[in-house]
Amino acid sequence: MTTLRTSFLLPTSLTCLMTHPAEMIRLLQDIVGTEHVLTAEAASAYCTDWRGRYSGQALAVVLPGDTQQVSDVVKWCAAHHIAIVPQGGNTSLCGGSVPVPDVQQVVINLSRMNRIISVDAGNHTMTVQAGCALATVREAAKSVECLFPLGLTAIAEHCEIGGNISTNAGGIGVLRYGNMRDLVLGLEVVLPDGRIWNGLRSLRKDNTGYDLKHVFIGAEGTLGIVTAAVLKLFPQPQATVTAIVALGNATSAARMLEAVRKNCGNTLSGFELISRDCLELVFKHIPETSEPFDKKHRWYLLIQLTDVLKSPLQETLLDTITSFTAPDFDYRITADAETAERWWKLRRNISEAQKREGLSIKHDVSVPVSQIAQFLLHADGVLQNNYPDVRILAFGHMGDGNIHYNVSMPDGAANKQFIAEQENTVNKLVYEVVRELGGSISAEHGLGQLKRDTIRDYKSALELELMRDIKRAFDPHGLMNPGKVL
Repeated sequence: MTTLRTSFLLPTSLTCLMTHPAEMIRLLQDIVGTEHVLTAEAASAYCTDWRGRYSGQALAVVLPGDTQQVSDVVKWCAAHHIAIVPQGGNTSLCGGSVPVPDVQQVVINLSRMNRIISVDAGNHTMTVQAGCALATVREAAKSVECLFPLGLTAIAEHCEIGGNISTNAGGIGVLRYGNMRDLVLGLEVVLPDGRIWNGLRSLRKDNTGYDLKHVFIGAEGTLGIVTAAVLKLFPQPQATVTAIVALGNATSAARMLEAVRKNCGNTLSGFELISRDCLELVFKHIPETSEPFDKKHRWYLLIQLTDVLKSPLQETLLDTITSFTAPDFDYRITADAETAERWWKLRRNISEAQKREGLSIKHDVSVPVSQIAQFLLHADGVLQNNYPDVRILAFGHMGDGNIHYNVSMPDGAANKQFIAEQENTVNKLVYEVVRELGGSISAEHGLGQLKRDTIRDYKSALELELMRDIKRAFDPHGLMNPGKVL
């Protein structure tokens, strides 16, 4: 990090420029228009992250209206050795979309570039600008009787497609449809020197060399700025059935997953795990939520089956669940959308409830699906041995091995001290369990600033070397989203 930061402070061109900030602003206004360059207080909201953990300062926040304007702004920044922070809806959970301290930066926010360029229902594709909100894309797909399956439970109205691509977003649909990487056919990208790569191809087969789009997907804006994308669409499901299942332990939850996969096959589109402590916070902070069963249970599952045919899914799922035996077991099944929505509201609002409760030590981890129960048992045991009063909120996408595992103390005052003094130790305890089980310390949120330094302990030296080589090849001056990932 020191090398990157120093490189921004040394060039004389930057020093001269900074003595004339008004001239800098005027030049950027010439590119995008006066009202689309924000400074001082007007820029502050773009410089703090979604969770309120990270903040920095920008020389300006620039809101371009098209790809050529993005290119022109990037060329200007490159010429003046000014760093660039690409930004969409600014919903990063790892501080990946806001400026870092002590670096001269311009934020390029793509929210004005929110147009759906075209929909090809026959090819099952949609081409969109990077600033399109995920919710808008999903509605546009629905209007042509198609599905764009990326399902982010809490932030679909706020997050944007460019950010989803840059973080290789996951969510509740990964089990059936894959991550964002699996949903993108082509990209348009502005490179760190301002050149525009047009890779907006809508082909499912194209073996003509390196598949360059995958270099930018998941790169968190450190290699270029995604400005448009060709997305895959799928047939709209015609039948949906949802079950909420209560269980006494995580091992039973893993057994249930095996049974549903075996009996329901590719109709399984969602399998979410929720701990009791998560529901307690939801009931405390989210209005119009209620217990799904007459008694409290340790674990809950939300299971969803969908099919493009009007199939009798309810009968299939009912047969699977009723043949299952486990301690402290209960269930409900419905094909009614309103009833299912009440259950999904519990899952969707866990993150919001946590935000209202206060800070926690957050982990977005993945392990092989077969090791989820072992992870929960082992990690819980290690933490409770070290911190007997600890509160653990575990929830997430059990069907693809991704668990959000968040740690705090129930008492607010004690929690602040706990996080300040124990965060690094807690992280090491949890991540060592993840390592032992062959997992990853970041399943879907990325590295951003949060895990930029930590990842050095969990990737091999060769992997990190290769990543740095790629970074240098695309961004030799280190101007693109500095202080993130590497």
